[in-house]
Amino acid sequence: MELIVPPKQTHQGFCSFHYDIHKKKTSGHRKDRNFPCFNSPSVEILVVKKQGSRKQRRSGVKVFAVSFTETFSTNGGLRLSNAERMPHGKGRGQVQGNSSHSFEEFESNNYLRRLVRNGELEEGFKHLENMVYHGDIPDIIPCTSLIRGFCRVGKTKKATRVMEILEDSGAVPDVITYNVLISGYCKSGEIYNALKVLERMSVAPDVVTYNTILRTLCDSGKLKQAMEVLDQQLQKECYPDVITYTILIEATCKESGVEQAMKLLDEMRDKGCKPDVVTYNVLINGICKEGRLDEAIMFLNNMSSYGCQPNVITHNIILRSMCSTGRWMDAEKLLAEMLRKGCSPSVVTFNILINFLCRKGLLGRAIDILEKMPKHGCTPNSLSYNPLLHGFCKEKKMDRAIEYLEVMVTRGCYPDIVTYNTLLTALCKDGKVDIAVEILNQLSSKGCSPVLITYNTVIDGLSKMGKTERAMQLLFEMRERGLRPDIITYSSLVGGLSREGKVEEAIDFFQDLEGMGVRPNSVIYNAIMLGLCKARKTDRAINFLVHMVSKGCKPTESTYTILIEGLAYEGFTKEALELLNELCSRGVVKKSSAEQVVVKF
Repeated sequence: MELIVPPKQTHQGFCSFHYDIHKKKTSGHRKDRNFPCFNSPSVEILVVKKQGSRKQRRSGVKVFAVSFTETFSTNGGLRLSNAERMPHGKGRGQVQGNSSHSFEEFESNNYLRRLVRNGELEEGFKHLENMVYHGDIPDIIPCTSLIRGFCRVGKTKKATRVMEILEDSGAVPDVITYNVLISGYCKSGEIYNALKVLERMSVAPDVVTYNTILRTLCDSGKLKQAMEVLDQQLQKECYPDVITYTILIEATCKESGVEQAMKLLDEMRDKGCKPDVVTYNVLINGICKEGRLDEAIMFLNNMSSYGCQPNVITHNIILRSMCSTGRWMDAEKLLAEMLRKGCSPSVVTFNILINFLCRKGLLGRAIDILEKMPKHGCTPNSLSYNPLLHGFCKEKKMDRAIEYLEVMVTRGCYPDIVTYNTLLTALCKDGKVDIAVEILNQLSSKGCSPVLITYNTVIDGLSKMGKTERAMQLLFEMRERGLRPDIITYSSLVGGLSREGKVEEAIDFFQDLEGMGVRPNSVIYNAIMLGLCKARKTDRAINFLVHMVSKGCKPTESTYTILIEGLAYEGFTKEALELLNELCSRGVVKKSSAEQVVVKF
């Protein structure tokens, strides 16, 4: 439908335009209509061509026209705007009511589209309320987008309100609109509300509706309820597809075992629904998790006879199971078989092998696999290098670890925070805390922001090396970065201060923690008691034990052995032995631990 306006031929307050509803060769009939419009040189007219999807703007005066607004739905069908859904028997292209109101409604819907497109959800909601208040019928397409937007930010109640406004306005939501709201509820874990929407839908649910709900129920471990929903689906003659059955087969494997899942596979085939490679992958994964690897390999070999070719994911599932059970020779054979069949391995394939070899300490063979990856069109990622770095760190080959860190960067693979955390942990354990601090300081410049565990690792390393002053500086630094220290952070610092003989500072820090509402754990209490005992202040250490119990923190075996050693250290050996024997008889302290304590007397 083409709308043409000759701007120069307009009368005051009106402008005429020609429109040709039928662009067929057999019909040359044209009709002239006059529509009210605003004569303003700053306004534009929208020229809509039905035979193309482009919308061109030409300067002139703005006119109202009810046009065909096309949007394709998720299942490929044509989705119509309210302009094509006119109630009370009005046909396409007809103006509802008087043309002035129609123009306002058209403009209101356009404004709503712009707000939603720009992400102004709250403004869009207010405008929608205002539209309906003035009697305008909102278009379902921008309203659906508004519902989707609210669902994405977790405002499902607001999304539901949009649906209610839409339904009350006289507009007719389609299945896509309902599916968007149901999906929003499912993603936020509100399955009960999703089921309520399903019950009150004014249009028939489709297979997408049911698949969304079934997926959420199955992921929540509610297979029985999912099967009840499937029964409702069949009663409404909405037939399950391959996705439906795959969802249910996966859940059945987890909850009832593969044998039960196989029955669903048979049912699926009986009903003429052909399983795809995803369905078979789910079953093979279930078989592997039950420890039946040989059966899984047999299933893989038979897939071609089922009319389905295994893909790289199928092979990766079995490869991972082979590696986890130590069947390296079989894993190598499977990789060779993959290549022979023309099934190209993925980065994940190689990462599975590298991870296995590194865990076994076969770093040389892991490096060989890593170096072969580019020949197969695979670029190693951080998950390819991380096991190698971890392996080098485990063997205390820090120079090799740092060398491969540099190799990563030169090859364009930038380490992630897991890579750095692995390296920092190893450096701190090896006593190389200064290098760890240096790497920590460089993280931000390398585009990798340190996280809580990163700071905790270095703070603990510094504290154990007698560098609590530097560790405290990192505490302030992490707070400035917006990271909130946890009980592990504080335990490391208190332990460091006590070990350095700064027990009074440790107690001050402890009191600050209680003032901040942090509840100290047994590690913190034990650290302070150890510091007090070393300072020959066992009486204060005993007071700390009383305070510990009063705060609901349960003493550990270490708590009592610290106090016993403290008493002996101050010359109260007899009393220490009596207390030790009493605690052993009550089972508070193990006999083996008691023997170690006695040796120290």
